[in-house]
Amino acid sequence: MGYVIGIVSQKGGVGKSTLCRAIAREAAINDLTVKIADLDTQQGTSLKWNLRRLDRGITPTISVQAYRSARDALKEKGLHEVLILDGPARASEATLLIAQSADLVVQPTSSSIDDLEPAILTFHELIREGIGREKLIFALCRIGTIASERRAREYIQKAGYPVLDGALYEKPAYEQAQTDGCSVTETPFKSVNQKADHLIQSLIDQLPNQ
Repeated sequence: MGYVIGIVSQKGGVGKSTLCRAIAREAAINDLTVKIADLDTQQGTSLKWNLRRLDRGITPTISVQAYRSARDALKEKGLHEVLILDGPARASEATLLIAQSADLVVQPTSSSIDDLEPAILTFHELIREGIGREKLIFALCRIGTIASERRAREYIQKAGYPVLDGALYEKPAYEQAQTDGCSVTETPFKSVNQKADHLIQSLIDQLPNQ
């Protein structure tokens, strides 16, 4: 047995790979076997991040592999205690397959209406395709202010979906950490790490008991 966490979005640049890296790092420091399946073969964001991590000798070591399709990646299901699917942007068929197979489907979004509207539509479409609402949840990323976080949270909840506790705010420390091959929970600043940890722990708490 093992958990499959699908991180999906129909848009790029909303924090999908950021979440994948942070989840993987937290799983690894808790001695769980974990793998990120990078399904964006054009960008390879998680794969390139892991190469930077390996070059710098950062521990814990995290397994990341690129896959051409969600179907190929899902062959890893059950081989790891945590399999994280870093879904491709704008790929409805792959998004549906990920949602069908995952224990939890997390969609990151910023507080911009340009991101919120298509994000809500994506979850609406998954529900129409038979995905259970209970395993769909949003994560707020790239947030500018407390007020914008509150508005985004209210917008999502009004649409009928839950939102993870906490949020990732726009912080230079987060950007620099990932440039250096670290996750957002591995910056040099304790308070910044704690805020990222809070969001990731909230996500982990959503996983069903096995």
